[in-house]
This record gives sequence, C-alpha cells and structure tokens, in this order.
Amino acid sequence: MREGAHAAAAIEVLADLAARRRPAADALKDWGLSHRFAGSKDRAAIASLVYDALRRRSSLAWRMGSEEPRALVLGALAFTRGHDREALVRLFEAPHAPAPLSDGERAALAADTLADAPAWVRGDYPEWLDAHLERVFGDERAAEGAALAERAPLDLRANALKGSRDDALAALSHLNPRPTPLSPFGVRVPLLDDGRGPPVQAEPAFLKGLVEVQDEGSQIAALIAGAAPGEQVVDLCAGAGGKTLALAASMDNRGQVYAHDSDIRRLAPLYDRAQRAGVRDLQIRSPRGQQDVLADLEGSADLVLVDAPCTGTGTWRRNPDAKWRMRPSALAVRQNEQDTTLARAASLVKPGGRLVYVTCSMLRDENEDRLEAFRAAHPDFTPLGGRESAIRAGLPALADFASEDGTGLLLSPRRSGTDGFFVAVLRRA
Repeated sequence: MREGAHAAAAIEVLADLAARRRPAADALKDWGLSHRFAGSKDRAAIASLVYDALRRRSSLAWRMGSEEPRALVLGALAFTRGHDREALVRLFEAPHAPAPLSDGERAALAADTLADAPAWVRGDYPEWLDAHLERVFGDERAAEGAALAERAPLDLRANALKGSRDDALAALSHLNPRPTPLSPFGVRVPLLDDGRGPPVQAEPAFLKGLVEVQDEGSQIAALIAGAAPGEQVVDLCAGAGGKTLALAASMDNRGQVYAHDSDIRRLAPLYDRAQRAGVRDLQIRSPRGQQDVLADLEGSADLVLVDAPCTGTGTWRRNPDAKWRMRPSALAVRQNEQDTTLARAASLVKPGGRLVYVTCSMLRDENEDRLEAFRAAHPDFTPLGGRESAIRAGLPALADFASEDGTGLLLSPRRSGTDGFFVAVLRRA
C-alpha cells in the first residue's frame, strides 16, 4: 500500500470512531481483520496516521474548517507531517487514494493559522476541560495541552536488582539509548521513523529482567515514595505492577511489598513480571469477593502507595483518543473513587508511616482538592511538601516541579519531559 491508500484507510478508521465512540485500538484491529491484504507495516502506518489526527483533532479541524475524518487526515499530513500543498495534491490523485483535493481544501491549507483560536483549540483538548486546566496552568494551558499532543518517548527503567543503568545502556547500545534527565534509573530509546518504539520486549535485556518499560514520570513517583530496605510497603492500586517492581528494587529485596488491586485481571501480568525482575519480597493480594485481603495489615505499613484511579489526562500522549472520549461525569466518578481509596489507604498506615498519593492526572480536582478533603477527615496526616519530598528522595532537581500550593510535585511533558503525574507524600503523626 502507498501513502495515499494509507490516508484512505485512516479516514475509514476515523469515521468508524466517530460513529461508534470506542477506543482507537479496537477500530484499528477490526480494520486489519477485514483488510487482511494489508501487511504489518501498512497497519502500523495507518495507525500512526490515525493517532496523529487524534492528537491534534481540535487544531486540525480549526485549520481545515471541518471535523470530518477526511479533513483531519489531510490536516495531519499537512500540519503534523509537513507535506506541502502540491505534494498533497499529487498524493490525493494517486491510485487508491481519497478523492482529489477540493478548492476549499486547497484554500484551507494555504490559510493555515491558529492566531485567533481559543486555548482549547490551540491546546487540543476538550472544550469542557478548559476551566479545569486554567486552574492549574492559567494562560499557559494551551502550551501544556500542545505538549500533551506530542508523541511520547519510549522510556525504560534499569532494574537495580539485575544491574545498573550503565549495564542497560550497554546492552541496548544498538538502539542508541540515552539516560533520562531526571530518573537515575531511566533509559530513553529513540522512536522509529513511523513513531513507534522498537520492539524492546524481544530484547535479551528485557527478557532477562534488566529493564522494564516505564515512563520516567512513573519512575520518579516510585522514587519519591522512598521505599527502604526492611520496610512493610503496600501498593494499594498496583495494576500490572510497574511501580510495585520499582519499589521492590528500591528495597533491594529486603522487607515486604504487598501488591493489591480491586480488579484481579490487572494484577495478572505481575506474576511473570516479578519473576523476570528477580523480585522475592512480594506478596500479591488478589481480591476475593467480599473478603478483606488486607485486614491483617491494618495500621502496620511503613509506606502505602496509592496510584489512584484517575482520568488519565497526563497520559494523553500515549492515549490520544481517550481525551476525546472523556466526559464530565467521569471526573466526578474518579473523585469519589479517589476519596474512597485514600480513606482505605489511611487505615493501613502505621503511626509515623507515610502515605504517597499519585495520579497520572494534572487536574487540581483530582490532586490538591482530593488531599484537602482527605486532610479534613484525617488531620493526623501532614504533607511533607513537594520540595522536601524531592530532597529527601535525593532528587533535588525535582523541587522545581513543586505544585503551586507546595503540597506535592506536578510533572508534565512541557515542565519535565515526562507524562503528567502528581505525587504527594503525607506522614502520619
């Protein structure tokens, strides 16, 4: 398939998304199943174009004067990939390509401007979120949103239980990796020309447990938690266990890590991941109906990490379609879940212990506001503050990312070059 055919296929997938409002990955999978003549490289090229259109849907629609799938694909080729107008004219006249460009489309390509566009258009996020982002970033919210519309890097974490970052860099030298700027264990691997990362899961360094795929921001959240050898640590919302493994590495397999998640399916990959990583101080506490599988840990944990369920606004670089499927009602649901989870976590923390609250959201509604509500109900918990937490973790450079009220750290692609994360450490009296 040539690029014109890729464009036609991308238009077809985007039309399916508009009609059925479902994850892009599902629509792309269905397209591939119904077009088996398309090879893996063709499917990858189509997916890349679809995601390029979704990342900048608002600004592309503004420039092209239309939200139709054809306009978004044409805009992505022109304004994201840099095709000039004459190249696009030729491309859309090729066999199996979409219909030739109209006069209106040619005019839109020539008049390219976002000068008068509102912040939510320039930042490529849903209009209803504008007021929420203004609370956090003020006049810089469009720039923050635009950074969230960029492609995400591929970050790995060197597993200290198996070797050093230098070992990981040497093992992956053929991929031209480099150290991440903030995490002392981070390795960043350049993306391929089509925007995808190389297949690192097939690399010996990955298969032997020397590296794990983990965004630098997620690595920082685990480092700020400060899990120490000999401690009793609970990862309350462990999911697939990325932060669980990072905590275990910080503890050097001394002490005990308890991994729990309300959804047993999310925990399933952790068994194999822990074995590959050489983690020996882990207990996975899977949910069992109405039984409280953490009852024996009440008031005994040195550290409880709450990687809370959230809207995921900080991960839009990796899930660009998710921001357009998000609805205002989802924010209220997540807030209730966060309050409930924080209250449960508090019951597990021993006197003098620490509660670390983490979200991959950049909204005050899910971050500082939730801590304010939590502290009103639990006055025996006091935030250490973002700057102090960074210094205590031996990462003083992170103090620059303290949140506006000083409660925690706020990371974002524009501020720190990572996914969006909020991290706050609270100590129990």
